[in-house]
Amino acid sequence: MNAMNAGYGLAVRWSLKDAPDNVADSLREYVVGTSIARFMFLDGLAFKVWRMRAGEWFEGTYVFDSPHERQAFRESFEPGAAQAPGSVIIGSAPIAIEEYEVVAIAEGPAG
Repeated sequence: MNAMNAGYGLAVRWSLKDAPDNVADSLREYVVGTSIARFMFLDGLAFKVWRMRAGEWFEGTYVFDSPHERQAFRESFEPGAAQAPGSVIIGSAPIAIEEYEVVAIAEGPAG
């Protein structure tokens, strides 16, 4: 990453509107127990954040070092998105997969 472009983002969002009642707990358990390890060593990934508004949506946000690495990940993920672990837990495919630019990243004193 450089000062001109802090990264190349990809957001994958699922709706939780029609998901099972215990889906938030299931997603937390999956992310902490399995998903984090899958992404810790993904080439080109600067970081990933899992976000959720219980009862509304669940999202994985990825930031890659280059547009090529983002595109390679997207091309490997998108064809099987409806069968991805998050989709299976939620009971539906993602409602949005969007690329975005990370303009800058500020790291606070807490790191």
